[in-house]
Amino acid sequence: MSGAALGIEIVVVFFLALFLLHRYGDFRKQQRMVLFGTLLAWYLCFLIVFILPLDVSTTIYKQCKIDHEKPVSVPTASPSAANNTTANASVTPTKSAPKPCYKPWSYIPDGIMPVFWRVVYWTSQCLTWLLLPFMQSYARSGGFSITGKIKTALIENAIYYGTYLLIFGSLLIYVAVHPEWHLSWYELQTIGITAANTWGLFLLVLLLGYGLVEIPRSYWNASRHGHLLIKTYFKASKLMTEKADAEENLEDVMEEVRKVSESIKYNHPLRKYIDTILRKCPVDYQEKMGRNMDDYEDFDDKQNTYPSEKSLVKLHKQVIYAVQRHNRTRVQWQILLQQAVHLEDVAKNETSSSHQFVHSFPSSEPASWFSRYVYTPTVEWYWECLLKRWFYRLLSVVLTLFSVAVVWSECTFFSTRPVLSLFAVFIQLAERDYNYLYIEMACFITIFFLCTCVYSTVFRIRVFNYYYLASHHQTDAYSLQFSGMLFCRLTPPLCLNFLGLIHMDSAISHQQKEQTAYTSIMGSMRVLSFIANGFYIYYPMLIVILCIATYFSLGTRCLNLLGFQQFVGDSEMTSDLIDEGKELIRREKRKRQRIEDGENRRREWKERYGNPREDYTTRNRSSHEMKETSYSDTVTSSNNRQAKYSRSGSRAERDCIELLQDAEPLDFNADSLTDDPLDAESGRHAGGRYLSMSSSRSRIFDDV
Repeated sequence: MSGAALGIEIVVVFFLALFLLHRYGDFRKQQRMVLFGTLLAWYLCFLIVFILPLDVSTTIYKQCKIDHEKPVSVPTASPSAANNTTANASVTPTKSAPKPCYKPWSYIPDGIMPVFWRVVYWTSQCLTWLLLPFMQSYARSGGFSITGKIKTALIENAIYYGTYLLIFGSLLIYVAVHPEWHLSWYELQTIGITAANTWGLFLLVLLLGYGLVEIPRSYWNASRHGHLLIKTYFKASKLMTEKADAEENLEDVMEEVRKVSESIKYNHPLRKYIDTILRKCPVDYQEKMGRNMDDYEDFDDKQNTYPSEKSLVKLHKQVIYAVQRHNRTRVQWQILLQQAVHLEDVAKNETSSSHQFVHSFPSSEPASWFSRYVYTPTVEWYWECLLKRWFYRLLSVVLTLFSVAVVWSECTFFSTRPVLSLFAVFIQLAERDYNYLYIEMACFITIFFLCTCVYSTVFRIRVFNYYYLASHHQTDAYSLQFSGMLFCRLTPPLCLNFLGLIHMDSAISHQQKEQTAYTSIMGSMRVLSFIANGFYIYYPMLIVILCIATYFSLGTRCLNLLGFQQFVGDSEMTSDLIDEGKELIRREKRKRQRIEDGENRRREWKERYGNPREDYTTRNRSSHEMKETSYSDTVTSSNNRQAKYSRSGSRAERDCIELLQDAEPLDFNADSLTDDPLDAESGRHAGGRYLSMSSSRSRIFDDV
């Protein structure tokens, strides 16, 4: 099993990152470079989290081997003690031999982990500080060529990269003018790593303080169906406002595109850029602009003021943003509507005595075998109305205990004698018996909970419309890459903080123990002792204040006072938005009910009378063939052109067909009218577009 666990986790983590990217990104529409950069960033961060427990167990095994290689001193009785009385002549007991070291099942051979961590760490840092910012600007650029996009990305990142170069150059000059400082390349590298980890730790504590409180509270609120339904109404009202704003913005942008498209004709040099912009527009707008387009005029015939290429680049960028926002709000509205309907169904079924879950709008798709045999309506009722709330409450209590343990350990992990950090106590108890499986599971659960608190906050946070991770393939390229940047900056300090919680980081615990391979690539923090002995120890204590502020929703209340609509229970604005959202959901349900009723009526007519439209088309075709035959036989007589042919079938059947068929336009220019539409001339257009089909040659151009 040597190295096999490492290979298995590498493959599993890749598919996990691919699954999350598929949920939030769009493989068919987004650029391959954007998807690859985001996938690589997420994959490397998840890889660090999953591989670190193996590094911890391997380090504990190496420490065990070092302890066994040390000579064991066996104290003997002194000569003076032999002259004492027999009662006092006791020999000091010898120290018991340490337990033998067992190689863990997931042991990784020497030399692999340092190289592995070095490649993973520096690749992630190059992504977050160099490549992803450039790719962000490239993806958001409205340029029409690769060269134009690269030029725009370089200009936008000039200030970004210039700031880094200025700081780095200032540090080099500061070191050069102080001859007492003899910093080697290794020490400069350590300073850079420390600076990056310090920035990441500053942001990490803020996100962790929010997640430690909000995640347990979200599961507790999920067990309260009434509260969850009211919050869904509130979200519906906000989302409808955003949806209307997105539609209005799209209309304005499309109007500007229409004006530009009408001013620049087909033979203009900039017309190819207009065609590129039109391909990014929705299909209905493309058809509308195509119908209004008149390409028969030459652009040189009129002295118009044409837009520049720079303005077209800006318009292209606006079109991409407007279409993405419109599609996102439309999909989110449908998802939120389904959630609201489901929660209302749960509220109705809670008082049901039949213990059968009934949906307001049953699915039109055939039920799967899982729904027929496992997740039956009875099982669904017990889960949705009874068991689910208690499961969420139990899970909320367990997560609350984890959060309390994390807060306590963050405030006391610097104390090694006595050991106050709860996670360090658990690891040291397992280390005595060399229970490597327990060590790896404890490390994995702890770091997984920390990552869940931090990463879930990254997925929930929203910076207006510039950064927003939306599921169901609705996240734009900018937000995907920004999340990759945050992950790469937060994961290394998160892992260092975890190693400090379990006393595996000697820079914080000040213990002479074997270092993990991950800590070794970070360098010695003694170069910047004020950070290792000050900031890394005392700054995490701020998490207590952040948890208290999150528990009392101070940030939400402040945003509500500033005018941002937030869900605050005792606010009048919140009550108005809840009532508005309830009315919106009721309106959408009525609309969906009318659609279903219409489909049911059409289905009943089809079941009762078959498919009259196909039958009517077949009869028209046969009548047309009969008419052509009759016309060829009576070509010498002009009066036979208006002959009527009898149809098979009773009058009742024909009445039913009349009721179901589409209304056909009447020809008021025809020489004769028929009362029965089935007895009319079969030569009319099937689609009903041509309103006049005169049987007289003299009236052939009347419609024109």
